[in-house]
Amino acid sequence: MSRQNIVILGSTGSIGANTLEVVGRFKDKFRLIGISAGSNIKTLKNQIERFKPEFVAVYNEEKAEQIKKGLKGTKVFSGLEGVCRLASLRDVDTVVIAVTGSIALLPLLEAIRSNKKIALANKEALVVAGHIITEQLQKNPKSQIIPVDSEQNAIFQCLKGYDRSMINRIYLTASGGPLINCKKSNLKHVSPEHALAHPRWKMGKKITIDSATLMNKGLEVIEARWLFNIPLEKIKVVVHKEAIIHSLVEFIDGSMLGQLAVTDMKLPIQYALSFPERWYNNGQLKLDLSKLKSLSFAKPDFKKFPCLELAYYAASQGNMLPCVLNAANEEAVEAFLNHRIIFTKIPCVIEKLLKKHKDLKNSNRLIDLLELDHTARVQARELIGELAK
Repeated sequence: MSRQNIVILGSTGSIGANTLEVVGRFKDKFRLIGISAGSNIKTLKNQIERFKPEFVAVYNEEKAEQIKKGLKGTKVFSGLEGVCRLASLRDVDTVVIAVTGSIALLPLLEAIRSNKKIALANKEALVVAGHIITEQLQKNPKSQIIPVDSEQNAIFQCLKGYDRSMINRIYLTASGGPLINCKKSNLKHVSPEHALAHPRWKMGKKITIDSATLMNKGLEVIEARWLFNIPLEKIKVVVHKEAIIHSLVEFIDGSMLGQLAVTDMKLPIQYALSFPERWYNNGQLKLDLSKLKSLSFAKPDFKKFPCLELAYYAASQGNMLPCVLNAANEEAVEAFLNHRIIFTKIPCVIEKLLKKHKDLKNSNRLIDLLELDHTARVQARELIGELAK
């Protein structure tokens, strides 16, 4: 594989930082063209100094003006328009999308229209607009999405070389998150600090709370539906506390394939960037099977973690309700992290919003989705305000 020109959207977050580590390890294979951040310019400045990208995009326009001061040799874009511009630069081969939330939707669409290879570490864009993204991929066949999330990356690997007609079902594995052993009656007392203490993965705050509610798995179910063109009823979730098997595929003959690896995001990131090749990692990130005492599996508890069931419901109701699900969840998680609502109110906010929009008609227009996203967020904030009283 020739040297890739690469852009990383969301370089200051957990996935972005790990991607930079992979890029730094394989300097002969990458040319870092650009990076972007939301508002964390302190970390961004350190990354600029180390990697010296030609372009930088800062979503927060005020922060963008701050970072321009004293910066030489790097062009700075600002706002969502700037992030989209970075995703569609002519000389870029690969775009890593490590931005959290539905805000990644527009840069993702720009990358597809610009025929980029996309290493996607964002769930929300496909949850909100999977049908529109799929349509754009069909119109731009030179573009390709390689999933970075460990579960979707595992399925991608297991399906390589197999026709979709051979699949009986896929299993997304869930570690169970930081609250798997917490009694249902005690969930209302869970603090943000407690919910952020994930036993297996070091991730950003939003995705860690989603892991605690199991909404993370719900979003992955919807994402997998679009990524792999799999009917919803063939996508199952299984709790696997050890987080060694990152997902499995069951074929129609009863055989199952799973992907095993250490719990380190640099491995799926490396695979996504190297695909269709595999690169040697100098002995790092190796799984020692002799140290594995056991591998356990269990059904998820839908009553204890209702967010997962809400995600299945939203996905079964057409292409618009997942947008409401995602908007309500993002607003509720932010409110919980800011101590405005208790943990058990997160699914309450989501369920009430889904009921409010249960009669939504399908639409293939992006503008309709963007308007619905805005409306659902306003309604979620109003509901959160009432719950916080």
